[in-house]
Amino acid sequence: MQSQDVAPRPAPGSPADRVVDVEQAEAALVEHYPRLVRLAHLVLPPGLGRGRRILTAHGLVQRALPRGRAAVPVIPAQSTTRDGDPGYAYVRLRVVRAALEAGLPLSRRAWPKRAQLPPLLPQVWGLRLFPRSGGADELALQQRLAALSGPARAAYVLRGLEKLPDGDVREVLTQAGVADTDAALQEADTVAARYALLDSPEFDPCALQARPTDLMRRRRHTRAALAAAAALAVCGALVALPGDGWGPDGAAAPVYARNPAAEAALDPGRLVRISPAAWKTSARTDFSVWPARGGLTRDEALLRRALAVWARPGATVRVSATPGTPSGGPAGPPQLLFAGDVGTARVVILHDGLRIARYAEPKDGTAGAALDFARVDGATGAGAGAVVLDRADGNVRYLTAPWVTRAAERDLSKPGAGVMDLPLTDGITSPLASPATRGGACTAWNVLQLTDASGSYLLSDLGELVPARLTAGRPTGPKEATGAQALRTWAPFACSLGEVRAQGVRSVNAWAYARQSLPEAAGPGVWMCTRAETWRGNGTRVLAQFRAPGGLFGAVVARAGDVPACGPRDPHVLAGGLWKSTSGSLYLLAAGDSGVKAVRATGGVNGSARGGLLAVAVKPGVAAGLEGRLEGGRTITGLR
Repeated sequence: MQSQDVAPRPAPGSPADRVVDVEQAEAALVEHYPRLVRLAHLVLPPGLGRGRRILTAHGLVQRALPRGRAAVPVIPAQSTTRDGDPGYAYVRLRVVRAALEAGLPLSRRAWPKRAQLPPLLPQVWGLRLFPRSGGADELALQQRLAALSGPARAAYVLRGLEKLPDGDVREVLTQAGVADTDAALQEADTVAARYALLDSPEFDPCALQARPTDLMRRRRHTRAALAAAAALAVCGALVALPGDGWGPDGAAAPVYARNPAAEAALDPGRLVRISPAAWKTSARTDFSVWPARGGLTRDEALLRRALAVWARPGATVRVSATPGTPSGGPAGPPQLLFAGDVGTARVVILHDGLRIARYAEPKDGTAGAALDFARVDGATGAGAGAVVLDRADGNVRYLTAPWVTRAAERDLSKPGAGVMDLPLTDGITSPLASPATRGGACTAWNVLQLTDASGSYLLSDLGELVPARLTAGRPTGPKEATGAQALRTWAPFACSLGEVRAQGVRSVNAWAYARQSLPEAAGPGVWMCTRAETWRGNGTRVLAQFRAPGGLFGAVVARAGDVPACGPRDPHVLAGGLWKSTSGSLYLLAAGDSGVKAVRATGGVNGSARGGLLAVAVKPGVAAGLEGRLEGGRTITGLR
């Protein structure tokens, strides 16, 4: 609420000084509290910030009561009142003095004054408070007042809000400790006398709006505080216990550092090492049957550092994880997949059944160590075919599964260019160009082609530890993308893989779901849908793309996330976009898969067609939606 009270003036003939006791000052403070808080808020320095300025203004007024009886010069406030009130004059003087002290710079040689510190009371938790917004005039005045010194700002406010003449303003400022009152009044004269604005809601710290603080930051801080409190309680209990800590009859397990499973997870001698021939007799084709490879698999010092950093990464360690991948330490001894020199680094790759962890450090020390995580639960066959060893100079090098018999590189955007063999040395490929680190326009997309006893498959580096598997065909039965038709399907749309980089993608399927003869005999256009599945399950991405006749690459016309369209659960898709013919005419094109029996344009376009194809002439700037009807009568909407 907004205060409309009027500051009192002493009666004519009253003595210059009057004795004020606590009760009289408290009565004046309670009666004129909104006005006093407004006065403090206007005099306080704007650099405190809106929230602290409001709370400080309330705190200064609430601390303005005398400790006992006090004599004070009675200075008038407004000439419109009838009765004098020395209690109000005393409290006002205390408020002005404290507000001016709050604006003084902190000194290293003296203790700060109470007004210079954040207020202990009142306090507001979980909310940000600020006055109601004013107009342009109030904002301009606020900016002009912010540019004044503290004494000049106090002089302006005493003139405008308290209606004091300059002589009384000088007396108040002198009593408040201002040395040069004339300079303060002269500086206040530089601001236009728009005193009526001081009564606006913009400057009323008693009529407030509330908004929540940063909720995510508050949640993180709360969790950290609870964790710290729990750790402190455990440490305190351990210190208080006799002997080695836990009593002989204690039912709780030892602390983490003394837990056998935790100790085993950090012991390089207990790392799981799989026999090089185990995969040949196992029915499994996943990371659990990968042998330990590399020239440093017996370097206990390196392995100990890798395990220790995994459990407790230091502040200088660069840690990254794919979305949805936990980065905590292993629950037990992990499996060693690789330890060796790779380029200018020593690399250790570990597997704990859920994740792949790669530790890398420079050969000349541990400064600049890196720890990367990727989720691989459920990976089998092609999904467990390769892991990134390192990236350098725009190239990537892989460690392949032990059952891989051949590795090759090919440009996915050029299906007729063939493949280039990559030598394999103990399962490690030679470097190949990585599209994940390339900048600028996309003109090629190099992928890894691996061959094993079951056939060949393609993997693409998307900037993470595990490359994504590429397939092609209808979502209910996709095939490996190594066949001639699959390669032709992928070629115009290969660069669209850049849209799903670093998103924890497990596989990407490309489905050329429609061909459409374009208006004005422009030739056939191709519609394709790509769906990226993730390791974590959610976060899927669907792109609808269109390639015009003669176009080298396709264009993305619609995007959607976490939808079943174009996937095995709902193998249907409908998408559309605007296309301009060579004559300059504009058309709305739409296409659905073979299961779409009718298409209708909605919104600003009227048009419909039997089957899954639609072409309607439209005007520039038109906005339209799409609806499709499936054979069973179900309706689907176009991707957006």
